[in-house]
Amino acid sequence: MCGRYASSRTTDDLVEEFDVAETRVEEPLEPDYNVAPTKDVYAVMERPPSRESEEPPERQLRVVRWGLVPSWAKDPAIGSRLINARMETVAQKPSFRRAFAKRRCLLPADGYYEWYQTEETTKSGKPRKQPYFIRPDDHGTMAMAGLYEIWRDPTRDDDDPARFRWTCTIITTDAEDDLGRIHDRMPLMVEPDRWERWLDPGTPADDLIDLLVPAAPGRLEAYPVSTAVGNVRNNGPELIEPLPLEDVPS
Repeated sequence: MCGRYASSRTTDDLVEEFDVAETRVEEPLEPDYNVAPTKDVYAVMERPPSRESEEPPERQLRVVRWGLVPSWAKDPAIGSRLINARMETVAQKPSFRRAFAKRRCLLPADGYYEWYQTEETTKSGKPRKQPYFIRPDDHGTMAMAGLYEIWRDPTRDDDDPARFRWTCTIITTDAEDDLGRIHDRMPLMVEPDRWERWLDPGTPADDLIDLLVPAAPGRLEAYPVSTAVGNVRNNGPELIEPLPLEDVPS
């Protein structure tokens, strides 16, 4: 599972790094070091310039909400349960298969958080969990494999600009050996040489899974951070600062 991550790049940074042709961002997002489900996040995708246009898709930067709401959903609250899609079943599950076929995106991140169950216990007797921050070893941007959907709110008028809700989910896979000791799942990253085919709505379905390859061992680094990240109200670059070794529970 991937349930929290950090995203601090600016729109200018992302436009340049992902070779974005069109920015569809009305208000830039503030740097967020504690991105949680239902928050707004940046997504890179390929879309036609407009619904009526016959021009080929262009690479766009948009703001979407984390927690995928399928187009057929009766209640958008379903999004809070669809924050991750498992690579092993994403092409078959009704909640994801349409988006996997045509609506794929990249979700830029500085890194993500996972919680390791230590041998220590809390006052209530439960195992104490230690958060770790996991990021590329070169401190570059992670391009997490994602899907997006556009949900039409039936309670809003046709001329209401808020009638469409754009949402997303992160695709996960088994964690590689070094990270599996922390958590058994991890988000899938898409390497730059595969971005074009991953984002292209015309890429044949049979080719999609081959584009998703778990990070090579040693590609990511993990280190313990403050338990303050567990409270979504806490936010700031201090959340990704390494925790002194003497403060790390065994």
